[in-house]
Amino acid sequence: MHSTTSTNGASDGPTTAGPRAELVAAAAAVQPLLRKHAVRGDTDRVVPAEVVRALSDAGVFRLLTPKRYGGQEADLQTLTGVSEALGEADGSAAWVGMIISVTNWLACLFPDQAQEEVFGADPDARVTGVAAPTGIGERVPGGWRVSGRWSYNSGAPYATWAAVGALLKDERGAVVDQALVLIPASELVMEDTWHTAGMRGTASNTLIGQDVFVPAHRVLSVPAAAEGVYPRSSREEVLYGASFGPMLLLCLLGPLLGLGKAALDVVAGAAASKPLSFTVHGRQADSVGVQMQVAEAALKIETARLHTHRAVSQVDQAAAAGPLDYPARAHIRAQAGYAARQILEAIGILLDTHGASAFAEAGPLQRIWRDANTAARHAGLVPAIGLEVYGKTLLGVSERVSLMV
Repeated sequence: MHSTTSTNGASDGPTTAGPRAELVAAAAAVQPLLRKHAVRGDTDRVVPAEVVRALSDAGVFRLLTPKRYGGQEADLQTLTGVSEALGEADGSAAWVGMIISVTNWLACLFPDQAQEEVFGADPDARVTGVAAPTGIGERVPGGWRVSGRWSYNSGAPYATWAAVGALLKDERGAVVDQALVLIPASELVMEDTWHTAGMRGTASNTLIGQDVFVPAHRVLSVPAAAEGVYPRSSREEVLYGASFGPMLLLCLLGPLLGLGKAALDVVAGAAASKPLSFTVHGRQADSVGVQMQVAEAALKIETARLHTHRAVSQVDQAAAAGPLDYPARAHIRAQAGYAARQILEAIGILLDTHGASAFAEAGPLQRIWRDANTAARHAGLVPAIGLEVYGKTLLGVSERVSLMV
């Protein structure tokens, strides 16, 4: 069963506790289907279509899209709880659901004309994205001509739009901005490049564009967005006042929390009957050593959850008042990486506890371990970068090393 602790400490925001609980419960209800197809998604390297349909039916992809387009217009706390519930059953499915949901939010920061093209034309639009500026945009009348290769595009096979990063150049070839540009998926080619040890079902393949015309209204300046300047029209929609970097970083932790909870459940459940080899203990649960290891792992997961939900609540509460200041955002960047590291350490302890059978293909622990260790290496969760960003702020060093803060 899904742990109710995933919503502890949450403050009511755009989504109140009641609707939030209902959305998390809807996600928990699809856990059996996700568990049923997790091995298949891992083997085929893509989340099965029936799982994607179930996520859609549960409202996952519409969590952060505006009510005016039929969305839930929820909040980051809700997305975290939903993706944690999904992550307990399948890390890849949780990641795809989370990425599409948060990139749909990202698309709603663009000018209204772009939002209308994406969600007005198709309320069930699924936007995926890559923030890294691995494309180049050249100025042309009415917009930009964009070419590039964008790797690690999670959920790419199911995308209808993509928000991808590009360096924009003027007529003289000088870079004038770093931007995210919205492009219909039909105008991009997908290359099968996602051959990995973990999170295999995310199908995070490479999207390729060549001389794609992007009108000016489908361009979002990343430096401006990082400081809370969005080109969308002002409306009574609190969700879209949330801080750019923290939203795109903290969203990554929900699936990891779910994976940590899943590992704890498997190991604790098995300990009731699994013998502790080469000891007098007929079952692991009777060993003081095992008891201490399980307790330590549980506390590390709890530490990650507390950091996550404290930061998430801060982002949701600040959304109505405007973007968080840089020191607060720097703290959140560090918390995100720290929380991810705590989950990895907890899973490592749990696999040590369970023993070599944790790596049997017939069981879920090896996939949980692979998925968590892959997901936690996302560039936004690198602990050293988060600590550097936060440490500079604590010591009054003004250098900024990342726009994703």
